[in-house]
Amino acid sequence: MPYTKSPRPYKKEYQKQKERGEHEGRMERQRARRAMDAKGVDRTGKDVSHSKMISEGGTNADGYKLESPSKNRARNGQAPAKKAAKKPARKPAKT
Repeated sequence: MPYTKSPRPYKKEYQKQKERGEHEGRMERQRARRAMDAKGVDRTGKDVSHSKMISEGGTNADGYKLESPSKNRARNGQAPAKKAAKKPARKPAKT
């Protein structure tokens, strides 16, 4: 519920975030975005996607790339689906 009659307790929210361990993950994501910016990559409208989710224990060392927000968020921590191998073409039957 929004704070209507009292000011929002930013300091308390920040302390809770640190207690829950969310602060480190946020900093890791921020470092990845800043690294992309330092490389001169235009990330307008894109997400910086980590190979292993930071919430699942991943780091920037595991790898990250630029990806569309819909693909990054739809994956929901699952590994990308592997493409099925092509079946060899069948030879026509001899008659």
